[in-house]
Amino acid sequence: MEAIVQLNSKANLSEHFMLGEFTRSKYPEVYNIPSHEAIANMKRLCVWLEVLRNKVGHPIVINSGYRSPQLNRKVGGAPTSNHLTGCAVDIRTSGFEQAIEYTAILIAYATESNQEFDELLIEKNRYGAVWLHFAVRPKENRHKVNFINA
Repeated sequence: MEAIVQLNSKANLSEHFMLGEFTRSKYPEVYNIPSHEAIANMKRLCVWLEVLRNKVGHPIVINSGYRSPQLNRKVGGAPTSNHLTGCAVDIRTSGFEQAIEYTAILIAYATESNQEFDELLIEKNRYGAVWLHFAVRPKENRHKVNFINA
């Protein structure tokens, strides 16, 4: 199957994050172009990611960001995933210690800035990979913090 071109992948969402980082997938044949609303949500998320990047002093690697409904189904994402609206990002970590460090920074920023987030989840899959799932919605944030061992 032929790969679908992902438009504007080099467009900046913030100083250090590009749209392509949020829309990249291992399934290039799957349509994954976000709406203007999803792009606005990703820009809101990037405010937090810039703070995290600044505090840790090195680039943050995004494993997964925006997912179209087709891509979300293909990767087995939840039907109500924050990834579908551009409100969530999965951040690569080197293990639990780094995931906990990132979590502490994001919670401290939420407290200092008096801003809400929706989800802050440290996740681990059956192969031992650990990542941080972080989501910020425009409203109705749940402030959910958890460890998930899949």
